[in-house]
Amino acid sequence: MFKTTYLTAVAGLCLATAATAETPKLSVLTYDSFTSEWGPGPAVEAAFEEICACDLEFVGAGDGAALLARLQLEGPRTEADIVLGLDTNLTAAARETGLFAPHGITADLTLPLGWTDTEFMPFDWGYFAFVGNADADAPTSLRELAESDIKVVIQDPRSSTPGLGLLMWAKEVYGDEAPQFWDAIADNIVTVTPGWSEAYGLFLDGEADAVLSYTTSPAYHLIAEEDDSKVAWEFSDGHYMQVEVAGKVAGTDVPELADQFLEFMVSDEFQSIIPTTNWMYPAATPADGLPDGFDTLIAPATSLLKTPEDALAVREEALAEWRAALSQ
Repeated sequence: MFKTTYLTAVAGLCLATAATAETPKLSVLTYDSFTSEWGPGPAVEAAFEEICACDLEFVGAGDGAALLARLQLEGPRTEADIVLGLDTNLTAAARETGLFAPHGITADLTLPLGWTDTEFMPFDWGYFAFVGNADADAPTSLRELAESDIKVVIQDPRSSTPGLGLLMWAKEVYGDEAPQFWDAIADNIVTVTPGWSEAYGLFLDGEADAVLSYTTSPAYHLIAEEDDSKVAWEFSDGHYMQVEVAGKVAGTDVPELADQFLEFMVSDEFQSIIPTTNWMYPAATPADGLPDGFDTLIAPATSLLKTPEDALAVREEALAEWRAALSQ
């Protein structure tokens, strides 16, 4: 009796182990807020696992710019199959790692710009903005903000894509005069956080008058909380655009599964998750359109964006200007 029971248990364990071994795993390296319980990750995971017969695993690595630093450190040893959460300010540097393969995806994108990148595929986009309270006096330009007494929280450009976006925004508006802008705004900055979530939390806790975020951020408060007290300030000198992307790691052991995920990423099912979880514009607007509330958001009259190559070329100079001003 004991021998029979033991053999049955062993057989069951072997079958379970074999079943687990036969289930392929797709590892997606992304930023922490994507994987959070309120982010897109849980819904994307559930939807994709219904069609892939796989185990989709999201691995958080801090904020968006931290993804590139991790890839540069790990190199070919990375266990990621997909990297999701870089943006166009980082894609040129990411391409230089040699870690990415062509995606081969064709999609009907609704970005406000053409897309020709063969290695990185967009999944959402938006505009950077300072978000404040609706009942407060609002500056109308970066210069007016810097000359005011308004206290703001921003993100570290070395670890955060919004933080890096602000550097590019200042470079686009001020060019060689960007150091003067940073000198002027330095005393407005309450603190610099590693990522977006920490900065936004400080703003909501009343630690600052405004926070570097997105023109779409008020949609969260309006839709999820029925709260219209938060607004994005529209600046006459324009708003810098962010396009977030994903890429397939060339050394992946599951290339077909990675391709399937990228195809899924630009489908209606994935894209319809983005607006009310990542609170950004989807890269391919779903057939049902955007949720009610997105029509109330500001639409910047002037859109700013550097090419990936130009962003890479000025990145170190912009970081040096930022560090010099904030270290005084």
